[in-house]
Amino acid sequence: MLCFLQPAMAQRKYYSTGNTPLQVYMSKVTGGTFTLGDDNEAMDRRPAHFVTLKDFHIGTYEVTQEQWKLVMGNNPSTYICENCPVTNVSYNDIQAFISKLNGMTGKSYRLPTEAEWEYAARGGEKEKLIRSYNKVSPGGVNQLLAPNADRTIPDKELTGKKYSGKRLPQDVAWYERNSRDHVHPIGKKKPNEIGVFDMSGNAEEWCADFYAPNYGSRSEVADPHGPSSGKSHVVRGGSWTNPASELAVTRRSAYLPDTRTSSLGFRLVSE
Repeated sequence: MLCFLQPAMAQRKYYSTGNTPLQVYMSKVTGGTFTLGDDNEAMDRRPAHFVTLKDFHIGTYEVTQEQWKLVMGNNPSTYICENCPVTNVSYNDIQAFISKLNGMTGKSYRLPTEAEWEYAARGGEKEKLIRSYNKVSPGGVNQLLAPNADRTIPDKELTGKKYSGKRLPQDVAWYERNSRDHVHPIGKKKPNEIGVFDMSGNAEEWCADFYAPNYGSRSEVADPHGPSSGKSHVVRGGSWTNPASELAVTRRSAYLPDTRTSSLGFRLVSE
C-alpha cells in the first residue's frame, strides 16, 4: 500500500497551495559506484565502465515554467503550462537562469554532470544489482561490467531497468505514444527508486558536460566531468516527442549550446 501512496504523496507535496515557486525540491543521492554506459547500445554509450560519485542532491522535478518566469521574467515554452517543464531554453540561457536563481536564493545550484544524471536516473545506490559468476556487480541496463576483466560480459538473463524507475515506459514517462503531442505537468508519472520524477520522457534535459562521441577508456573514474572543451553539450533523458526506444537511462544526445527546442528542458543539482 505504501508503494502506491508514495507517488500521490509526492504530487501533493508539489501541487499543494503552500508550494513556493522558487523552492527547488531536491532528492539526496548517496554516492557510490555504478556502471556508466551500455556496450549493447549506440556507440556513443560505449564502453561501459565503472564510475564512482560522491553524495549530491538532484532536483526531484524538472524546472518548471513558473519557476523560470519568476526568475527570468518570461516564459519561452511553446506549450504554456505553469507546472510543466520549461522548454525552448538553451544551455546558455540556463547559465543565466542559474546565476540569477543563486543570487535570489543564496544557493549553489548547477546543471548535473551526465554521470550524476545517469546515476540518479538509475536509482543511485538503490539500483537493482545483478548477479553473475557468484559475484554482485553494479547493474548495467543490458550488461554487467567485470571489475577485474578487460571486457564487459553480456548477461541475457538478468538486466537492470531500461527506464528510470520501471520496466514499462508508460509507468514513468510521457513519450510519443501517450503525450498527445505536448509536454505534461511534472510529477504525474511514477518516480524512480530515489523519488525523482520524469527522468525518462517529458522534457529531455541538458547536462553540464561537453559531448564526446564515446567514453574512451574502460578505466574506472571518479566524479567525471567530461571533456575539457567541445562544441556541443550532452542532453539526456528523451522527451515527449521520442519513441520508447529513446527513453533509456543511457541515451545521449549532443546539442550546440544555443539550441532551443520545444522538448528541451533541465533539472538542477547541488552538493
